[in-house]
Amino acid sequence: MRAPLKAAALCLFMAISLCSAQEPKNPLAPYIAIPDAVVALTHVEVMDGTGAPARADQTLVLSGGKIQSIGPADSVRIPAGARILDLTGRTVFPGLVGMHEHLFYTETDTPLLNEYLVGQAQQTAPRLYLAAGVTSGRTTGSMEPYADLSIRRAIAAGLEPGPDLDITGPYLDGPGTILPQNVQLRDAADARETVNYWADQGVTSFKAYMWIKPEALKAAIDAAHARGLKITGHLCSVSFPEAAAMGIDNLEHGILVDSEFKPGRKPGVCSPGNAGIANIAEHVDINGPQVQSLIHTLVEHHVAVTSTLAVFESIAPNRPPMRFLVREQESMMPQAWASVLETRAAIAEHAAQSYWPAALKKEMAFERAFVAAGGLLMAGCDPTGYGAILPGYGDQRGLELLVEAGFTPAQAIQIATSNGARYLGREKEIGTLAAGKQADIVVVRGDVAKDITAVEYVEYVFKKGVGYDPEKLIDSTRGMVGIR
Repeated sequence: MRAPLKAAALCLFMAISLCSAQEPKNPLAPYIAIPDAVVALTHVEVMDGTGAPARADQTLVLSGGKIQSIGPADSVRIPAGARILDLTGRTVFPGLVGMHEHLFYTETDTPLLNEYLVGQAQQTAPRLYLAAGVTSGRTTGSMEPYADLSIRRAIAAGLEPGPDLDITGPYLDGPGTILPQNVQLRDAADARETVNYWADQGVTSFKAYMWIKPEALKAAIDAAHARGLKITGHLCSVSFPEAAAMGIDNLEHGILVDSEFKPGRKPGVCSPGNAGIANIAEHVDINGPQVQSLIHTLVEHHVAVTSTLAVFESIAPNRPPMRFLVREQESMMPQAWASVLETRAAIAEHAAQSYWPAALKKEMAFERAFVAAGGLLMAGCDPTGYGAILPGYGDQRGLELLVEAGFTPAQAIQIATSNGARYLGREKEIGTLAAGKQADIVVVRGDVAKDITAVEYVEYVFKKGVGYDPEKLIDSTRGMVGIR
């Protein structure tokens, strides 16, 4: 080769190398199935998140991260050059807004361990949430808030796949807690200082926990509100009516954790154990005056309730169905999977004595009555317990259990999407499918209106108009979930 040609070839090689160096690869590319700027989802059934009945044979055009248009397939103009997906036989609904999520994994309680410690699921949890259709979520309690803030920033920067996250501060707890990773607030001043510190660090909500003192809870509520933030609680030392009177915004899990139903309760003192749950299962009438008064109080004080039926179900004998659990297995460490099976078997051995089937039905009835009275019910999976409920999978199961509770599929989708968006103050952006809204959309195979289990068969998850492949997200977690 002549010298000039060699020089030209060398220059071309250097130019290509320089361009490659200047154009870093998209870290999310391995998980993306539909990267196109303009996408048309045609001939789909739409459940729009408002609670309205499903609409058949619809087309949605996505552009610029938003829903450009939505309507009957024969009336929507598809722009030239759009990627067209014929989705006949599929249902679309808004990206789930998970309102009781965690970025950690719990282990089973064992006498061989001196303390109950929780390990982070820093990368696996966000990927599993997104794969299941959760495009926005609130971490309802953080064990490692700095780590949670870090992954939120990484997701927002496009460096890691996952939902948009509303991060809570550390659990606001009190003396006597069984969780040494929680903040044990001494008094009201300590509560105010803690809330202000974590608000300065960037958390966007707070959660009070079982052993918090009443004066500390009241101070935390007031401090959070002064910063324009909301606070929820899984309470024990404080009853639901007491917390509502203090101004709490949200209560987790429902009636089964309301300590006012625990026999022999002492105000301001948490007495752990399931005596209250057993009492509700065996004696409490959801239509009776005490429960109806509670519902009236919550609605009157605008206190939202978060449904976490999946984690309750896992404590009931022979539930959830093995079909559901087997779907989770590929993501779990062998030791974690073995532990789940062992605990499930132990629960089944005492099925005849278990009050949990009745308790689960009472919780379902409470949630129906709360909504009927005008209450704001949201949903999340709470991936805790003995490890049988994984991120994302539990959100899907929660939808199925809401339908078992008596809600229609459209109502269940509304609870898990637009209700959460409303609580977060993001209802103008997410939570429903409408022109101008953010293109957070779940595509599933099947007719959700006729069979709610279709929510398990996710084909694509669009977040801000980018279509993710759920199988690739799940594959990236294979064998990694569990205490390590």
